[in-house]
Amino acid sequence: MDPHLLRTYVTVARLASFSDAARELGYTQSAVSQQIAALEQDLGAPLLTRRPVAPTAAGERLLEHAGPLLLRLEAARADVARLAAEPAPGLTLATAPTALGPGVLAALPPTGVTLRVTAREEVLAAVATGTADLGLADGLAAPSDPLRLPDVAPLTTRGVAEEPVHVLLPGAHPLARRRGLRLGDLADARWLDAPGAGLPLDRLRAVNGGRGFRPALRYEGTDVRLLTALAAAGHGLTLLPRSVAAGVPGAVGVPVVEPRVVHRTELVHAGGLRGAAATLAQALAGGRNRPVPQAAASRR
Repeated sequence: MDPHLLRTYVTVARLASFSDAARELGYTQSAVSQQIAALEQDLGAPLLTRRPVAPTAAGERLLEHAGPLLLRLEAARADVARLAAEPAPGLTLATAPTALGPGVLAALPPTGVTLRVTAREEVLAAVATGTADLGLADGLAAPSDPLRLPDVAPLTTRGVAEEPVHVLLPGAHPLARRRGLRLGDLADARWLDAPGAGLPLDRLRAVNGGRGFRPALRYEGTDVRLLTALAAAGHGLTLLPRSVAAGVPGAVGVPVVEPRVVHRTELVHAGGLRGAAATLAQALAGGRNRPVPQAAASRR
C-alpha cells in the first residue's frame, strides 16, 4: 500500500471534500481523485461515497489502521535521522499536564528547555516522530507497575515518579470530610470527563470492572487550573495526583484508599540519549531506575 495514497485518503475522509483535500495537500482535485481511485483499486473495495463524501464500511476500517501506520512511518524516518544528527543545544519536552509534578519541575534545567504541554495521547507521537526529544506520560497504575502505553514505535520508558491520587470535591460536598474514599462507591457520581487535563474516566471504569463514571461535563482542554475550578464549582468530580489536588481554592482532595492505585509518571525517549536530554533524564531518574522497553511494559 502506497503511504502517499493513504495520506491522501485520510485527508479526504477528514475534510469530507476532495477539493478541500486538494488545497491542503497542494494537489489538483483531479490528482486527488486519481489517487483515491488507485487506492481503491489496490485494496479491491470502494473507500468513499462521493455525494456526500464519506467513508464506506471498508473505508472506516482502513481509517482505524491508517493512523498507526502513518505514525509508524514517521517514527521510522525520525529514528533514522536521529542517528545521523548531532544533538541540538536545546531540549524539547512534551508532557501531559498532570505529569509536571514537583520532582519534574525541580529537575528542569534553568535554560534551553521548550516545554510543550499537550494531550496525553499526543506525547508518545511527539517523541516517536522527533518533534520532541523527551516525553512525560502519566496515568493510573498499581504501585511500582509500569503504565500500559500503546506501542507506537520502538520507544523506551522509565518510571520517574509515583504519588497518591485524590478525588477533588467541592468544599461543601458531603464526602469532603472523609479521610479516604473508595472509587467503587463513587461510580454513580457526577464526573468531569477531561482526557487532556485530568486522569481519563475510561481508566477509572477499567479499575471498576468497566462500570460507572459517566460524565456530567466534558472538558477538552489541557488547563489543569480550569479543570480544578470546574470541580470546585460543583460541575463534577475529578481524580488528580495529590500534588495537583492540594491547595485548590474552594475544593478538597480526598485520598483514594481502594483500589490501591497511584499516579505514575514515566519518561519516554527514542534511541540513545545525548546532550541535554541525557542530563535531564539522569536528573529525573535519579540514577536509580533502569530503562524499561515500552513493548515489555505494555505486556505487564
